[in-house]
Amino acid sequence: MGVYKKNASWWIDYYVSGRRYREKVGPSKALAETVLQKRRVEIAEGKFLDKKITKKVKFEDFANEYLEIHSKVNNKSWKKSDWTNLNVLKKTFSGLYLHEITSIKIERFKIERLKTVESSSVNRQLACLKCMFNKAIEWGAYAGDNPVKKVQLLKEKNQRLRFLEREEIVRLLSRCNSYLKPIVVIAINTGMRRGEILNLKWMDVDFRRGLINIYISKNSDKREIPMNEHVKTALIRHKKHPKSDFVFCKKDGEPIKDIKKTFFTALNKSGIKEFRFHDLRHTFASHLVMSGVDLNTVRELMGHKSLQMTLRYSHLSPSHKKRAVDVLGKRMDTIWTPEANWDENKASQKIINV
Repeated sequence: MGVYKKNASWWIDYYVSGRRYREKVGPSKALAETVLQKRRVEIAEGKFLDKKITKKVKFEDFANEYLEIHSKVNNKSWKKSDWTNLNVLKKTFSGLYLHEITSIKIERFKIERLKTVESSSVNRQLACLKCMFNKAIEWGAYAGDNPVKKVQLLKEKNQRLRFLEREEIVRLLSRCNSYLKPIVVIAINTGMRRGEILNLKWMDVDFRRGLINIYISKNSDKREIPMNEHVKTALIRHKKHPKSDFVFCKKDGEPIKDIKKTFFTALNKSGIKEFRFHDLRHTFASHLVMSGVDLNTVRELMGHKSLQMTLRYSHLSPSHKKRAVDVLGKRMDTIWTPEANWDENKASQKIINV
């Protein structure tokens, strides 16, 4: 340990657990000696072990490492989520070291992104950045506090989840071609995701027990999905490829990867607007709820880990609400007549005994 002068400033030089540290103090030798003495006391008391060491790790370098080690291993949809979000983040933060990315810089990023995308998209990118910094801290690549923790998420628009009414379902199915129709029938009657349906193999279908087995779902859990008669009929009538294990495949036996164009053609022909394939999953859950199925059962059928995730599907259509109050009105007809005089001052009000 010691003090030394470099150019016009005094520095201190010391070791902690075999690691050398050098600090610039200033033009005063006396102050440098005082700071050095303080460091000696901190080392003796073990306090210096808590000192955070700043590592110089470039954002883009760690982002690539995070994608390879964390995202690709733990997230089946990493291309649609982390890969996409990190590419957006790189446009702003590439060239910076992790310790140079502060909360104020993230706030500026948030403001700029809002000019071109919805608040929900910005929130997903912030969530990705937050997770990345958590891993940087965990892996020893970053020694500070997570700067995203201090950044408030944006309030997202509470839009109604789109689902099909019964008459819309009939119209859509009537416009689906021969290979799309069974896919849509399965989606509406099981709540399966598009990827789960397109990757479905005949060995996963148990006609005897009436179950479809999903061995690796989005949540990495195994699911057993009951088949109703509509699903069974759709699968039985669907022609099996002689050389392919996949239920839905092309002429060469390879699985179908994309049905977007065909699906949107069917939507346009049926006059259905603002609808995505994933909304068929919303349709499944919504009609379950409107049929009186309890939310916990809906949660199990949807493969949700928590009931909170299922609550977003518990909305009702205006027509269903109207039918519900009409049912209540008929029940109330057994208690009083609609034409009853509601003037409380008249003792002759007509009340019918239950």
